[in-house]
Amino acid sequence: MLWVDVSSQNKPEELHVSCLVGRLCVLPCTLPSSALQCLQWFKQDSLILNLSSELQPQPAPSDPLSGRATLSRADLSRGNASLLVRDSAPRDRGRYRCRVKTAAGDQDQDVIVKVQAPIRSLSVELSRLSGYEEVKCSVRHVFPPPRVTWSTEPPTFQDLRPLTRKQLEDSGLYAVESRLRTMGQGERVYVCTATSPYGGESWSASYRHRDVRGVEGADLTLPCFSPSFLNARTLSWTFSHSNSSSHILTYRVDSGEATSAPEWSGHAELDGYRVQLGDGSLRLMDTSEKHTGRYSCVFSSDRNSHTERLEVTVTGTGKHSSPEQPSYWWLVGLLVGLLVLTLVVLLVYNKIRGGLSKPKSDAEEATELHPVKGADSTPSTGGSNEPSTLS
Repeated sequence: MLWVDVSSQNKPEELHVSCLVGRLCVLPCTLPSSALQCLQWFKQDSLILNLSSELQPQPAPSDPLSGRATLSRADLSRGNASLLVRDSAPRDRGRYRCRVKTAAGDQDQDVIVKVQAPIRSLSVELSRLSGYEEVKCSVRHVFPPPRVTWSTEPPTFQDLRPLTRKQLEDSGLYAVESRLRTMGQGERVYVCTATSPYGGESWSASYRHRDVRGVEGADLTLPCFSPSFLNARTLSWTFSHSNSSSHILTYRVDSGEATSAPEWSGHAELDGYRVQLGDGSLRLMDTSEKHTGRYSCVFSSDRNSHTERLEVTVTGTGKHSSPEQPSYWWLVGLLVGLLVLTLVVLLVYNKIRGGLSKPKSDAEEATELHPVKGADSTPSTGGSNEPSTLS
């Protein structure tokens, strides 16, 4: 126990610092009240800065920070020997030691530095590049690479087997891409969640695909619904066709303010009250074939977003169809009508003719079958052998 206590007393103080990539990073160190003889800063075992009692910098054997590490003379006079690292990068992470030498002895203080480039955005989209229909989730310029997980809404009992790749960029940061094959079961919501290994709040992005068909000249409702886990602040609609895209409108949920593009005025309508309930469906009025294309509806908040992509097809069969070529189907219809009329006339004629001839035939047949008057009482004059009786 005595050995442990002594070791505890001799163990340097340890501080933890988290720095952002590209920002100024401050590594704290406090000078004692006794007279300073020497101040040294180490990274691991490498000396990166050395100051004498006159506060004159001495050349260091090696400088892994490439001259980006400095001290503030004004702070030194106030007993603050913190090391300032400009433009911090992932290579700056690690263990640092501030060593102060005085007449009373040496004093060490360790600083554990973490450098991170936090997630700034997370995007999802549908991809068919691999030959399969997949939902792709992407995040770039991050450090360290986040952990990516998937879920669906409604939940599924199938095993989700995404393929995730982490690529180190030239800047020392990471690009992460995760792909999940769709299950082809209706309009399911796919949710991608990215979490930094350093902790903090997670980011999530969800995606749903829809196919919508409409008829030219009629109103068409494009459905878009926010998932239950998202408390959206803004809603935006965009339209893309071929290689061009245009903004339709943006709605701010907190203020109820809507901003729409002039070219869509009178053709696109949004119910602000329903947006508050998570229904961002857009109503297109007086549609035409020019409204065929891809629509994107995006609900977003600080760290969460939901995207719905709608492939819309408007068929040109309405009142605003382009002028049709002259049709000759009316002539075919007329000929068919004349043929039917001729057949009807022939049938009526044959029926009337048959009605007039039939009574005559029946009369002749009746005459032939009717017995001759007195045939039973008057004997025939033919050669009959029966005796005749005279009255």
